[in-house]
Amino acid sequence: MHVLLYDAPNPAPNPRRVRMFLAEKGLKLQMKSVSIPAGEHRSSEYLAVNPLGQVPALQLDDGEVITESVAICRFLEALNPDPPLFGKGAKGIAEVDMWLRRVELRLMMPIAMVWAHTHPFTARVVKPQYKDFGESNRPRVDAELRRIDAALAGRSFIAGKDYSMADIVLLTTIDFASFIGMSLPDDAPALADWHARVSARASAAA
Repeated sequence: MHVLLYDAPNPAPNPRRVRMFLAEKGLKLQMKSVSIPAGEHRSSEYLAVNPLGQVPALQLDDGEVITESVAICRFLEALNPDPPLFGKGAKGIAEVDMWLRRVELRLMMPIAMVWAHTHPFTARVVKPQYKDFGESNRPRVDAELRRIDAALAGRSFIAGKDYSMADIVLLTTIDFASFIGMSLPDDAPALADWHARVSARASAAA
């Protein structure tokens, strides 16, 4: 099967999710880089691929396009099930899904609001920026990181004993938060240990 992955370099967190997934699987795909700072994701050429103007996107050999990073990884997981990154068995799959939703809705969402409404880079496209609203999301981020720290106590990975897509999504989210100036709480030892452990994996450099 011939596919083309539209990718974007760091610090964009969503394309990095897919690159890390591919690295964990040992998969190589044909890729085409899209420059977000240069506005290539809003070009007519790219909008013909993904009308939402978001990266990544996976174009299949029949011309169909899959968007959303987790959906792309689920598609590739179905074709390449080993090693499993979306959980093992009913309980394991449910745990990975649970943490994917928690990280995206409870952590990534407020981080995105801080990014959109307070960062100078986004000021040129987010008009108007509601800075007070953006700043109001910082305590939500801190509170969620502390909840995740508590959940990680006594376990190696966020969804249990095995490294999974939930760890990939959490790592890319936390690293993006760091890029925009939001660091881990000082008193979150389990989270800090987890971050060091998963950051040492070869896939984290993807």
